[in-house]
Amino acid sequence: MKVAEAVGRALCAAGIGQVFGVVGSGNFHVTNAMVAAGARFVAARHEGGAATMADAYARTRGEVAAVSVHQGPGLTNAMTGIAEAAKSRTPLVVLAAEVTEPRSNFHVDQEALARAVGAATVRVSSAEEAVEQACAAVRLAVRERRTVLLGLPLPVQALEVPDGAMAQVAPPEERAAVEPDAAEATALGALLGQSRRPVFVAGRGARGPGSREALEALAERCGALLATSAVARGLFHGNPWSLDISGGFASPLASELIRGADLIVGWGCALNMWTMRHGSLIGADTVVVQVDDEASALGAHRPVHLGVTGDVKLTAHRVTETAGERRQGYRSPQNGAAIAARVRLRDVPYQDTGTRERIDPRTLSIALDDILPAQRVVGVDSGNFMGYPSAYLSVPDEQGFCFTQAFQSIGLGLATTIGAALARPDRLPVAALGDGGALMGAAELDTVRRLGLPMVVVVYDDEAYGAEVHHFGPDGHPLDTVRFPPTDIAAVGRGYGFEAVTVRTRADLKAVVDWVAGPRSAPLLIDAKVVADRGSWWLEEAFRGH
Repeated sequence: MKVAEAVGRALCAAGIGQVFGVVGSGNFHVTNAMVAAGARFVAARHEGGAATMADAYARTRGEVAAVSVHQGPGLTNAMTGIAEAAKSRTPLVVLAAEVTEPRSNFHVDQEALARAVGAATVRVSSAEEAVEQACAAVRLAVRERRTVLLGLPLPVQALEVPDGAMAQVAPPEERAAVEPDAAEATALGALLGQSRRPVFVAGRGARGPGSREALEALAERCGALLATSAVARGLFHGNPWSLDISGGFASPLASELIRGADLIVGWGCALNMWTMRHGSLIGADTVVVQVDDEASALGAHRPVHLGVTGDVKLTAHRVTETAGERRQGYRSPQNGAAIAARVRLRDVPYQDTGTRERIDPRTLSIALDDILPAQRVVGVDSGNFMGYPSAYLSVPDEQGFCFTQAFQSIGLGLATTIGAALARPDRLPVAALGDGGALMGAAELDTVRRLGLPMVVVVYDDEAYGAEVHHFGPDGHPLDTVRFPPTDIAAVGRGYGFEAVTVRTRADLKAVVDWVAGPRSAPLLIDAKVVADRGSWWLEEAFRGH
């Protein structure tokens, strides 16, 4: 058996069941070996899309995935998606063919590329060690929650592995849950016992099995309100004390209540500038606590009064066990009534600025939230529009929202939704894109149609890079470089085999109602011509973070 086949088989035996990629000569044999060993391979139309699909699949499914790319340009094409995955600590193996001859057109310093975006590296260096090195890449991805570039040099691929090399291959043990320090857990319990207005903000680290139940039990005991970072949106869906998202996408009421907390506990949450609105959601006298299973994460983005190193679920259970009697805390009848009536942005009154030619994005988003089935998985691209689907489209749980925004690149939203859709085939996938990101990633419309995904692609079309228009326009800067002539994006969708509709008013959404009620035999693209008279409410804060 040659190294290429052995590595492919080893990756599958080590637990990788899903691989995305674009196949060229350098990764042809190893990819086919993974397919032969039982992995599902999804061919993307661009390596950047493949990397993002793999990232989104791994996040939504909660298991390691792989992306397979050709040497040289195959890898460089994938780098934006790899950077997003690495910054998000997604368990992902990037299988990259590699040339070793510096004079080759395909030669690049692959290790340097990986280091530049925060990915770890493993190289298959010999036939004798090939299987173990492939397994080491999977272990590193799983145990340390890392994106790992596995280099597969072309000369090594053709070598013969020793007999019996596959004998000891097995999936790696899952990352062990970190028991909280007893003194730190006791200190957190004491702070909760003193608090009258506690708020829990849960992040990516709280998405594990049982974490919601553990946090809800503790919150019930101490009277805490519940919120999430954007990446954990949906975790507390249906809880009457949920404030939904904390940060730039929060409703005015949610922001007011978080700002009024005397204790904020971040559970597996970085409490970064986005989640805390550059610190403006933290009151002058608010005590801040952070719980994370990595000590290095504690206080990384802002000072905390107490850091607790421990698994979210285990820490919540430990504190609940020592907590006293149930307290009202922040859960007053007045707050309960306000949350029920006004915590969703869609329940906040607004002046509709739509015309006969362009629909208000709030009106569009509220209508789609009502029309589309509740069991959905929503992927969101980056851009001026992104707050509307993020805040207005509800999701059933934390697996219903995939937010690839750690690198803040536009053009990833469609591939994100493809990956999430394959991870949750039981739900309607909804891709929310701006016109810039939609056209940048349009090649993957072919992948949607080819896979037969019953996807809804919503394009918030303002014929511009809206973020730049609204950031630079008020100062009188020329905007010709960020504005574009009208594009019939619905026609583009039809060209790829989609059903498509152009939406200018609320009445045009009747076509969406009909599609939902029909067989959904083809995906649907909604080219929504949205009003472009103002920047989104979160935009100013976003630019402050640049």
